[in-house]
Amino acid sequence: MGDEVQNFNAFDAFEDANEKSGDHSKIHIRVQQRNGRKCITTVQGLAEDLDVKRICKAFKKNFQCNGAVTKDSELGEIIQLSGDQRTNVNSFLAEQEICLKSSIVIHGF
Repeated sequence: MGDEVQNFNAFDAFEDANEKSGDHSKIHIRVQQRNGRKCITTVQGLAEDLDVKRICKAFKKNFQCNGAVTKDSELGEIIQLSGDQRTNVNSFLAEQEICLKSSIVIHGF
């Protein structure tokens, strides 16, 4: 046994986003680990003219999860969903023609 301690939880889901460039044309879907097995899915970068609260309500109803809309001064409105909903959100946004499939970026794990 060595004296080294390996930290497997040192993953930063936001490091590959390159947020300093100001690229608002893409929609970023991320998953953040909470405690234990729990995680939160965040969706950011939706167009300003969309009704984000209504989209969040549709997510909650279709995926049977809880969700909230938070406002950030730099990033705009962000949807937070409980659980790992990355694939569900990706397919929902493409099927409902809210955005193009090529403009969605999935981050995490």
